[in-house]
Amino acid sequence: MGFGGSSFSFSSSSSTFSLQHTVLPLKRRNCYLQTCFSVSYHKFVDFALDETNLHTHLLPSPLQEKYNSMNSSDGKGTLSMLSFEAAKIRLLRSLIIETEKMQVLDFAVFPKAECDVPIFCANFFTSAKTNIIVLDLNPLHDIINQEDYKEKYFKSLIPLGLKYAEHFPWGGKLTSESIKFFSPIVIWTRFTSSPQNYDILYSAFRDYYKIWLELIDTAVEETDKYQISRNLEAQHRYLTWRTEKDPGHAVLKKLIGDILAKDLLSGFLFNGVDELGSKTFNDYFPQYLGEEGTLNKKGGVVGKSFENRPWDARGNFLGQ
Repeated sequence: MGFGGSSFSFSSSSSTFSLQHTVLPLKRRNCYLQTCFSVSYHKFVDFALDETNLHTHLLPSPLQEKYNSMNSSDGKGTLSMLSFEAAKIRLLRSLIIETEKMQVLDFAVFPKAECDVPIFCANFFTSAKTNIIVLDLNPLHDIINQEDYKEKYFKSLIPLGLKYAEHFPWGGKLTSESIKFFSPIVIWTRFTSSPQNYDILYSAFRDYYKIWLELIDTAVEETDKYQISRNLEAQHRYLTWRTEKDPGHAVLKKLIGDILAKDLLSGFLFNGVDELGSKTFNDYFPQYLGEEGTLNKKGGVVGKSFENRPWDARGNFLGQ
């Protein structure tokens, strides 16, 4: 996402952006938190980086040069971005948006294709009165029909998911298409803003991230070319879905305009969608094709929507 106060030029021939950043002073950025919110998502990112550095050696990603800090188009919001890589980590990246009316955290860690470890995902939206939260270890492969992958990574984590499900009730309807990208331990919830809720959310973030680091630590890097190819395609499928369907696109478009929003989605948040594979959204999800091969933006897919958590206390999927 790119934000106001930023001047930019776009060259259609080279398809590159040149960004000159005008970043709000630190004092003004901090006043957002002091006057409007009881939480700062910077401490979530700080924890993740500190904890990761205890397990591996993080190096700045080449993306950091282009995607770092900007202001929103109206000059009333800031965007902060960080990105790193490591031995088994293709990309660790974070985005924090701060305006007078909201805060957003979009934090994710993508393993290298030699590892089939789930993708760590934290998407938090906060306003003065409400919060929309997704925290999960997004499965790289199908856990609804692929029992061995679920057993490998999620069977032992079910108690952790149940612990936080007691604090954070199911957040409402999810489609049968999107549910395939979540695990049985997903925290998908909405809650009112309060220091207590934020404390529990921070505890959940730390617990989930520590577990993810243990998984990537113990992951044996694949050497079989076929399996590496499977992992690569699975990650590309995930990135393709998120780039097209991510609800944050509308927020980004409003803040920085459509061109920069699309660049941020494909170039930073879901980096790899243009590099890791050649299949399109229609190739992966033909059920979304409308007449004459156009993409049905509203979905219109035959399938269930889940208004309640679709896994039982043992992690068995209830939606078949």
